[in-house]
Amino acid sequence: MENVAKACKLTQPGEKLMAAKTPRSARADIEITGPILGTPVLMLAEFDLRAQGYLTEEYFVSGDAVSYQPVGPLSEDGNWQVAPAETAPYRTRIVVVRPADASKFNGTVVVEWLNVSRGIDFAPDWICLHREIMRSGFAYVGVSAQRVGLEGGLSLEPDNLPLKQADPARYHALSHPGDAFAYDIFSQAGMIIKGSATGKVLGPLTAKRLLAIGDSQSAIFLTTYVNAIDRLARVYDGFFIHARFAPGAPLDGASILNSPTTMPQSARLCSDLRVPTMTVLAETDVIGANVRGFFHARQDDNDLLRIWEIAGASHANNYLATVGFIDSSSASIPELAAAYAPTDDFFGMKLAKAMDYDPQQHYVMESALLHLDRWTATDKAPPKGPRLETIGGDKDRPLPQLVLDANGNAKGGIRTPWVDVPIARMSGIGNSGSVAAGLTGVTEPFDHTTLGRLYPGGRDEYLAKFRRALDSAIESGFILPADRAEIELVAAAMYPTHGV
Repeated sequence: MENVAKACKLTQPGEKLMAAKTPRSARADIEITGPILGTPVLMLAEFDLRAQGYLTEEYFVSGDAVSYQPVGPLSEDGNWQVAPAETAPYRTRIVVVRPADASKFNGTVVVEWLNVSRGIDFAPDWICLHREIMRSGFAYVGVSAQRVGLEGGLSLEPDNLPLKQADPARYHALSHPGDAFAYDIFSQAGMIIKGSATGKVLGPLTAKRLLAIGDSQSAIFLTTYVNAIDRLARVYDGFFIHARFAPGAPLDGASILNSPTTMPQSARLCSDLRVPTMTVLAETDVIGANVRGFFHARQDDNDLLRIWEIAGASHANNYLATVGFIDSSSASIPELAAAYAPTDDFFGMKLAKAMDYDPQQHYVMESALLHLDRWTATDKAPPKGPRLETIGGDKDRPLPQLVLDANGNAKGGIRTPWVDVPIARMSGIGNSGSVAAGLTGVTEPFDHTTLGRLYPGGRDEYLAKFRRALDSAIESGFILPADRAEIELVAAAMYPTHGV
């Protein structure tokens, strides 16, 4: 994908944006350089975003960031008090993807805390949500908030190259003082975006709302951000915490891939949330995968919190690994169906079983994004979602387990036609074979006999039942009406035409 910033003039390095006064003891002088000529190092798509009406630009951002230290105990209730501690200089980057036509902008910017678990800056929530981002006219900003993405460090895939190694000529001047400062770097990124009316990172666009989003490790950092930092920073208008586990990230800069941690093993979100917050989870996240599962941090919904647990979904899936990169608005149904085919390859890592192909998660995520945006704009809250049914997780049976139906799929949770009218057993747990296998879940396609028992009328009966289940999911608010036609066509294309 070629960056349209090639046609743009480079901002002079000395130009500065004076940030709005924050609760910290000093103002933040934030320097913005860009748009930077050339192509950013960030996997966004295998199709041309310009053809979808979107421009991609990269900016370098520098200033002084603060770290935070606890004031009092960090308990499992998430009601954490912190105070500014040390100050250190930083220079990082942000990647902006925005509507080329300003009249198409809906006023909301989705700001992703880029994920570094694979040893690189990765944008899983852009991949998951890009269709809805572009369809509804959101702008998007990916923030390189953590040190590993720039400098390298502990990761699940140490062979991947951080920015300064992937393109030394472009990124050699970037510098990160450590993840203790990541929270304030993320705050300052939001301040920059809100100040873009001065003609900075959003071009001619003016942000009305900022939605902070993060997946997996980034979601764990956002958990700590919401509990400890947000009441001080007051930058974001809503939070979308996707695929977190039980704990929050450390405040002292330690890697969450290390143990022990200075944080409690489980952390609920604080009781005094400032803005609407959504948490969307797969089965893997609830039960756990080499990390204590969200089950141990479950809490009730309230006026500013919604928690959705998706039945049949996994932490990582075919959409994240393959489908999302080709899923433009013009991708053909056969191409999408083929990309969902069960596979035991996850970014080159061999799995013992085919991973959970999980078509439902990105559609549910799209609905969650629109609900959160409307919630921040109008105070109309999203629907409440039932929790996945579990047993155990107590002193008698410490490890929670999912309750399964007769087809081996989970009961409870957000229901979609893929679990209520299945052609396979889909689970967020149970794989092995590589360091990331515990995150991928499994797909076990039904054999011809099982399909014949479930749908004696064949493909036509399957599709009729699928449509009724899809109607129910749309009426419940968990899938968008705009996705109905595509979902029906993909379901028809994926139904087995012969014994398996």
